[in-house]
Amino acid sequence: MENQKFNIVSPLSNINWVGRKVTGSHNGSIAIKNGEIILNNGKLAGGKFTVDTTSIKILDVTDPETNAQFLAHLVSDDFFASQKYPESTLEITSVDGNHVDGNLTIKGITHPVGFDVTINVNNDELSATGKLVIDRTKYEMKFRSGNFFKDLGDNLIYNDFDLNIIVIAKAA
Repeated sequence: MENQKFNIVSPLSNINWVGRKVTGSHNGSIAIKNGEIILNNGKLAGGKFTVDTTSIKILDVTDPETNAQFLAHLVSDDFFASQKYPESTLEITSVDGNHVDGNLTIKGITHPVGFDVTINVNNDELSATGKLVIDRTKYEMKFRSGNFFKDLGDNLIYNDFDLNIIVIAKAA
């Protein structure tokens, strides 16, 4: 049982997000601050990483004023409450083949998540990708959710959002 630790290279790692509403979708990115991935005999065994919620960006809104207003809303208490909770975490709790279970903490609220991951190791470099589908209402993000508000019509924002994770890590 040989454990090998890989430290996440923050500038090369990223999360791309997609949020959907009745009238379309928005997408952007959010930075991975730090973290590690543990392999045991060359297979994923664990890991944890921290996300910088203050780094959220909106990539599909090109008008600077609209982008700034939207960003202010995403970092507000309606969504990520980034001033109070500047970090979120994902900790791997178990691995079965390419399926990972873990604990995702957003706004100080932790829930279990499961997702598939693809890992490639080339000498001392590791790359990993995975997609999480998250129900935002579990993390007190209720703004324009049909679960909590009636008659939203075209203003409805779907509860699920996607997190496409791309991690590059170097052997410690």
